[in-house]
Amino acid sequence: MQRVALIAVAIGLATAAARAEEPKTLQDCIAIAIAQHPSLKAASASVQAGNQRVLQAESNYLPQITGFYDATRQRSNLSQRTNSQGVTLAPANTFNFYKTGVGFTQILFDFGQQLNSIRAAQASEQSLEADFSTQQDTVVLNVKQAYFNMLATRRLLGVADETVHQNEKHVEQAQGRFSVGVAAKFDVTQAQVQLAQAELNQVSARNNVAVARETLRNALGLIAPIDFDIVDNFDVHTLSISEDNALSLAYDKRPELQSLQAQERSTTEQIASLQKGYLPNLTGNGQYVWSASDYPLASSWMVTAAVNLSIFNGGLTTAQVGEQKANLANLKYNEELERENIGLEVRQDVLNLQQSAESIRVSEKGLQQARENLEIAEGRYKTGVGNIIELTDAQASLTTAEASYVQALYNYKTSVAALEKATAQPLTSD
Repeated sequence: MQRVALIAVAIGLATAAARAEEPKTLQDCIAIAIAQHPSLKAASASVQAGNQRVLQAESNYLPQITGFYDATRQRSNLSQRTNSQGVTLAPANTFNFYKTGVGFTQILFDFGQQLNSIRAAQASEQSLEADFSTQQDTVVLNVKQAYFNMLATRRLLGVADETVHQNEKHVEQAQGRFSVGVAAKFDVTQAQVQLAQAELNQVSARNNVAVARETLRNALGLIAPIDFDIVDNFDVHTLSISEDNALSLAYDKRPELQSLQAQERSTTEQIASLQKGYLPNLTGNGQYVWSASDYPLASSWMVTAAVNLSIFNGGLTTAQVGEQKANLANLKYNEELERENIGLEVRQDVLNLQQSAESIRVSEKGLQQARENLEIAEGRYKTGVGNIIELTDAQASLTTAEASYVQALYNYKTSVAALEKATAQPLTSD
């Protein structure tokens, strides 16, 4: 049985390790970031705090019940020891006095002042929820950019590796031709210079991959090193969206605008609540008390209703209302500014998407031509028709074309991600 248990544990560990090593898709990485990123945890805590403020505001509509117990030691005064004719009834004495009971206070009517406070707190909570969505959209965009950047750097490392391999072949060809006397020493040194440059680019490409991996870890909100690979998903699908449609989505869905609008509603409700401070409010109060100088205590009760009206408070309410009106104007101007910024962002992202899609088409064509050019140059050099400069230039052109193609793919993917963030909507391809 013990051996069977050990085998089961080993199988479980192996399965867990295999799962940990499975390449993660972009959606997997986004899920990790949403669960792990500290900025989202902080934003979630702010939402929870906003919810508690709503409960605080609602508590004012509920009865406020208190309990008390007093034990005092006191001395009777002259009025307590004499009658109306001034005759002393009892000598002065010191005695204990006990009092205990419960009391309550309940707002009966306040013209909706507390209701406005509750609505203000609810609107503030909605603003915090929108801020959470904004932060989540930012985290998702950062993950997408880091994910695609890592894919791009890995592909560029592959280009660098292939370039080194090709230049090593060119050095061998040049040395072979030089050894039989059909090429000058210049061909060998030129090929070696190109190889050295390719190896230097290879070192930089490896470092770029390592940096991209760390950038992805930061975007995911992970402290420990990344122990998984990612799926190479640079597939491009045609995406077409008009500027007007993108703007309509952005104005309707962007959480930044929703947050400002919720803040405006909250401030409007605060103004209404403060203005009702000019009006009276009706409260009910009650007590049930047990008191005496010795036990057992005698019971009594009291129920009252009170009308409270602030006649003069030094202009405090007027100043508070004026402050909130100024805050409301500030929020409206900020909403207008935010709309302008969102409009600019969306227009730029639509243009960038169109440019990156066209760049892919052009770079694909350039890459095909560069490959054909290198094949021609290699053939000419082998037959002795071409020279080493022609060959190395063709190789450099191919390297540049491959890098441009990878960059075009990266730009397209990040342009789509940026437009999705700008419109606060996932965009489907045609």
